[in-house]
Amino acid sequence: MPAGAAPRIAVLIPCYNEEVAIPRVIAAFRAALPQAAIYVYDNNSRDRTVEAAREAGAVVRRESLQGKGHVVRRMFADIEADAYVLVDGDDTYEAAAAPEMLRLLFAERLDMVTGVRVTAEAQAAAAYRPGHQLGNAVLTGMVRRVFGDRISDMLSGYRVFSRRFVKSFPALASGFETETEFTVHALELKLPVGEVKTAYKERPAGSASKLSTYRDGFRILRTILILVQRERPLMFFSIAGALLLLASVVLAVPLLQTFLATGLVPRLPTAVLSTGLALLSFLAFACGLILDTVTRGRQEAKRIAYLAIPGPDFD
Repeated sequence: MPAGAAPRIAVLIPCYNEEVAIPRVIAAFRAALPQAAIYVYDNNSRDRTVEAAREAGAVVRRESLQGKGHVVRRMFADIEADAYVLVDGDDTYEAAAAPEMLRLLFAERLDMVTGVRVTAEAQAAAAYRPGHQLGNAVLTGMVRRVFGDRISDMLSGYRVFSRRFVKSFPALASGFETETEFTVHALELKLPVGEVKTAYKERPAGSASKLSTYRDGFRILRTILILVQRERPLMFFSIAGALLLLASVVLAVPLLQTFLATGLVPRLPTAVLSTGLALLSFLAFACGLILDTVTRGRQEAKRIAYLAIPGPDFD
């Protein structure tokens, strides 16, 4: 892109049964970002989402694999732009915050800006259920402790990305856990990130949330554990090895006391179990060391893929 040229902005809206909300979302982002191209990706909706999006003026495409992660993977692969605004199609996020998020992305040369959800007290119970707030706080806290404390709302569905991020992001998630994957990818590669507070409101009447507090919460927790194992193998297997070694010692202490007092080992199965647990603990430590070296090579490859994409050449 020539120096000083205007950036190409793409608004990406994954949708599933959002007939009521999607026209409002498109209109709001059309007003906030008149220069942007708006894409709606339908994910097997059974209502009039596709027709409503087309009538509102968006470019409508489809993804047949069910799940938000599959839709995000397809959008990131298909669409060419200099900056990407990703937002849910449920009309709960404030479109007016998008210009500030983009300004921060360009001014600070960031790769991801997250819209941190702020809910008015009068709307908090309806817009942001207590179970969701607690789950977000717990899961975000886990990721902050392991990968770094540069984020405060890991599960926000409102983000702005640079082209470098989008075209080097290995999208592997299939569902709502894709937000966790965004966050861990950015933190693990030490990418520059930022946050902008944005209002979060209740869904419009007539639309229903697809998010299940417990089912999706457990899926996100599982994703965090898998990412810890994948990106922090030494930590993961060291903890597992320490627990196995502790169990081995707990079983071995009474046997050792009996042996020192009598010279006998009367509980042979317990002794065998204790020995087996100790061997497994050392094996876990060895696996952690080996996989840590492999992970370092994967991180270097992802970093090189990121650097292979030219940075923006505009202010």
